[in-house]
Amino acid sequence: MKQLILNADDFGMTRGVNEGIIRAHRDGILTSATLMANGPEFDDAVASAKLNPGLGVGCHLVLVGGPAVAPKGKISSLADENGNLPESLGLFVARLTAGLIRTKAIEREMRAQIEKIRAAGIEPTHLDTHKHTHAHPKVMESLARVGKALGITRVRKPMENLRDSWQSTRDANSSHALELIAAAAARTVTPWFQAIVRNYGLLTPNNFLGLAMTGSLGPAALRRMIDTLPDGSSEIMLHPGICDDDLAKSGSRLQMHRNTEMSALLDPAVKSAVVERDIRLITYRELN
Repeated sequence: MKQLILNADDFGMTRGVNEGIIRAHRDGILTSATLMANGPEFDDAVASAKLNPGLGVGCHLVLVGGPAVAPKGKISSLADENGNLPESLGLFVARLTAGLIRTKAIEREMRAQIEKIRAAGIEPTHLDTHKHTHAHPKVMESLARVGKALGITRVRKPMENLRDSWQSTRDANSSHALELIAAAAARTVTPWFQAIVRNYGLLTPNNFLGLAMTGSLGPAALRRMIDTLPDGSSEIMLHPGICDDDLAKSGSRLQMHRNTEMSALLDPAVKSAVVERDIRLITYRELN
């Protein structure tokens, strides 16, 4: 049996992103989204989620970009004097590798983000991270400890099979060299990731796809991915949304790309492919 979670990252980033995610769920095949506790439109996303209880909502843990949720005095090695998180993934990884960011600070920030979502009336179905930071073993260990302590044991597996990555990108018009490199880099920590998952009793889908095609999963690409979906449970990561002025000002690399991915989730031919391949669409709640 093939089971598929279609997850939208960045829920809460802007109202346009929120609207695109909800539209892709109501009228398309999107089953899940992950909410940014520090997102500018967090409250709007929460309200939208409550009106759409069929949408699985997890926590998109943010350690890079934007304001921290925990008090800055308690996470001084992670947040700057203004209470902001590291502005780039490269800076975060460099500081973490050099020992300048304490794992206690990471765990406090993760816990604060999860607790903010719970306080808003949303019980997270699972955990993943902005910019895939939990591909770093230190971040994954922190995520596992916090998730286990708070009773959230379903987690994104951020490693994409390189064969699947190549199949996804080989016919694409645009270059995906950076995304393929990122997918290859994530694969190198697979043994550490799997060991942590086992040690903490966590649950992940069997397969993960979408990293190599970030921002470029249009209708044809998503159909091709569904047609070649491996057996077992899989997650496809997407970034649907509506490109508006707030998104343009946000600094996000993904702009009109979000409209492209939203259109794929709404495409009738993509919906037909799910039926033709006898794929069961699920959220992380149904993952077992």
